[in-house]
Amino acid sequence: MDTHVLAAALPALGWAAHTSLLTHRLTTARRDPLTGLHTRDGFTTRADRITRRHPDAAVLLVDLDDFKAVNDTHGHAAGDAVITATAHRLTRWTGAHGITARLGGDEFATALTSLTPTTGLAALREALHRPVAHHGR
Repeated sequence: MDTHVLAAALPALGWAAHTSLLTHRLTTARRDPLTGLHTRDGFTTRADRITRRHPDAAVLLVDLDDFKAVNDTHGHAAGDAVITATAHRLTRWTGAHGITARLGGDEFATALTSLTPTTGLAALREALHRPVAHHGR
């Protein structure tokens, strides 16, 4: 192989690796590490798009009541179980009709194209009020 070609290829390879690393970091920065949900910035952009395109769109904010007591009484692993269960339930409830995000702590948000019988508030209430099991409790 010509040394000139090799000398030109090495920096290009380095830039490609660097670009890949930066892309990975940006992607993970837009996702909550515990739940995999979008964070506030990613949610805001997508929710704005949904509300502009769909006149019947709905945006819901979910804040878990007494979440601190779960962490204080049962430990952070139990709190993480509640957070991940809530994320899963919200994502399942939202389905392909919108986006769900973890805004921080025990706060979540969902933007839906519209509320349907499957995504009605009664269905959400039922999903969120189910107990969360953690280590048999």
